Amino acid sequence: MKTIIFTALLTLMVSTLALGNRIVAKGSSNSAFGNYKIEKMEDHMMLQNKELDQYLITYSNSDLKVIVALDKQKSCKKYYVLNDQVSVQYECNGIYLGIKKLDKELANEGRATIMETLNRGAFYHQKVIAGGTAATVEHLELIASYYPELVLAKAS
Repeated sequence: MKTIIFTALLTLMVSTLALGNRIVAKGSSNSAFGNYKIEKMEDHMMLQNKELDQYLITYSNSDLKVIVALDKQKSCKKYYVLNDQVSVQYECNGIYLGIKKLDKELANEGRATIMETLNRGAFYHQKVIAGGTAATVEHLELIASYYPELVLAKAS
């Protein structure tokens, strides 16, 4: 009987810890920023009158914090990647995932892609970063890996 109670308590503790863990993914950015960590945030972001899921990307060798707001579209998804230094969007259209300037409608909300603040070469090389469709976590991992390239040239 004690073994059953102990097992039940242990299972409850492990499941409670797992639910409290909001980390979606970890990996290497293959940049000077080091390893990344992606966490799903509990609160949502209001953008263009939509309530969007948001994720926080942090890097081990940088104090850079990047917010990604996920807008699920009919054809695929838009990822609004927002930071004080460089803000862009990655869009999956069902055929490929690639970078774009932020939608013009976001300028009304005070958000725009300012080309002078980013590495243009990296921007144009990221027009297509993956083919086909993938899960949200895979897209977030790609964004976490590619995004530092946009900022690195400015820091040099």
